[in-house]
Amino acid sequence: MGNAKSVRRTALFITIFLILVTAVSAGCLFAAAPPSRGPVAEIYQNGLLIRSIPLDQVSEPFSFLIEGENGGRNLIEVRPGSIGVLQADCPDQICVRQGFIDSPLIPVACVPNGLVILIRNDAETVSESPDLTTY
Repeated sequence: MGNAKSVRRTALFITIFLILVTAVSAGCLFAAAPPSRGPVAEIYQNGLLIRSIPLDQVSEPFSFLIEGENGGRNLIEVRPGSIGVLQADCPDQICVRQGFIDSPLIPVACVPNGLVILIRNDAETVSESPDLTTY
């Protein structure tokens, strides 16, 4: 009879130990997870990142001018949750006509001025985000 009691205590001890190990492991995994960010507009000129703007932190619209090496100029406007090109001195004005973007599906590009505006969600990087847009 004493032996059965000892086996139950050992089984209870092992069960409690496994529950604690599982709880601690789960806590470590959740604590180690990187904080998620909202959408971030990344502005590139000639392939170089020149500015990152967290769109979820924009409360009032603002604009700024980007001047290129060849004298090209783009007036960028940032609104809460979106970004776009208001004015450009390029001949085709495609970047202006594209309007404001708020998702990573299609970037804004001004090819004559070497400007590209991308939106990234969370902690995406260029190498992690596949191009899923098809035409």
